[in-house]
Amino acid sequence: MVQGYNQEEGIDYKETFAPVARIKAIRVLVACDAHIEIKLYQMDVKRAFLNGYLKEEVYVMQPPGFENNEFPNHVFELDKAFYSLKQAPRAWHERLLNFLLGNDFRRGKVDNTLFLKSKGKHLLIVQVYVDDIIFGATDNYLCHKFSKMMKSEFEMIMMTSLTFS
Repeated sequence: MVQGYNQEEGIDYKETFAPVARIKAIRVLVACDAHIEIKLYQMDVKRAFLNGYLKEEVYVMQPPGFENNEFPNHVFELDKAFYSLKQAPRAWHERLLNFLLGNDFRRGKVDNTLFLKSKGKHLLIVQVYVDDIIFGATDNYLCHKFSKMMKSEFEMIMMTSLTFS
């Protein structure tokens, strides 16, 4: 079993911090939405932490039901993050960051969880909160294109229009 509480900083992992959008940043995005008159959408990444790649060597015991009777003392080496690993949020964020930057997004200078992409006179805005993604654009086609791009790389829960009550 993965037992995150047994991990030791500097040995099993170096960094756990992953930037997370503050509620103030989301409020600013909503205010921009009202001012620019764009429609905001929300997507959720299924099992987000399992998408993160590990930089460290991490070994786990054989899970119940998957034991090898020939080699009962062997362990598995993980190459992807697990939810109970302390570095899982960081690994997921780095994977998403590299994916967005590799698709011509630029990162906000003040807010590391904000991503922007320009296409001619149109702008696509993406705000990331762990595995929840809020986005909107001045051209709705960019929203659909973004949704399709994300679904091609990650398993996503359907895009829905963001509503306020």
